[in-house]
Amino acid sequence: MKVTLIQTELFWEEREKNFSHFEKLINRIDETDLIVLPEMFTTGFAMNPYKISEKADGITLNWLKQRAKEKSAVITGSVAVEENGNYYNRLYWVEPNENFQTYDKRHLFRMAKEDEHFKAGKKKIITQIRDWKICPLICYDLRFPIWSRNGFNRENRKSDYDILVYVANWPEVRNYPWKQLLIARAIENQCYVIGVNRIGKDGNGFSHSGDSMVVNPRGEIISKTKAHEESVETVELDKSYLEEFRKVFPVGMDADGFKID
Repeated sequence: MKVTLIQTELFWEEREKNFSHFEKLINRIDETDLIVLPEMFTTGFAMNPYKISEKADGITLNWLKQRAKEKSAVITGSVAVEENGNYYNRLYWVEPNENFQTYDKRHLFRMAKEDEHFKAGKKKIITQIRDWKICPLICYDLRFPIWSRNGFNRENRKSDYDILVYVANWPEVRNYPWKQLLIARAIENQCYVIGVNRIGKDGNGFSHSGDSMVVNPRGEIISKTKAHEESVETVELDKSYLEEFRKVFPVGMDADGFKID
């Protein structure tokens, strides 16, 4: 399966400028199965939901449907959404046929007072592209291994998912944890991990280095995107490699059971 990481700067609270810029970048993609955009890619990580949010079936969802159809690929990224009087940092997972799923960010970044402006989600989703199962999450979720944890069925030796995806606005000052945690999530869950982060300064003056990457189940970085540089990179994932690794090193058979409240 081919996945495309789009690492770029974002225009602060300027949806139309971001749409225009991402359209140009997406048009550079020749062939892919999945396009991953950063967290809150239409506005940046702005704690101003009254201004930047949109309805659940709003302009961004329609924009994503159009891009997915044009590129015959799934596209994902998050946006500020208002629904029933609450605000959510919502990830859209949009297929070429216009079917879509949503995931609301579970762990809200209290150090930026995200928890004072947005409501936390309660449920993960596991999506699918052909025979690949994928769990998309958002930024701060990366720090919580239980929420990210892969399930494992001992009877059929099957994992719940094959790929973890994190869309992010992760500042450069904490880029070391970003990189190390992406690697850790890949190793402990025996899966591929995709992390897509923005670059440049945001409206609050925080610098972002990007450091977007794809990590294989052994914890090796297999992408080439460079820090601080705008990039559209497509990486091919190998399902047989993943399955063989899980077969010869079946750590899931010894994993602890768990339940999330």
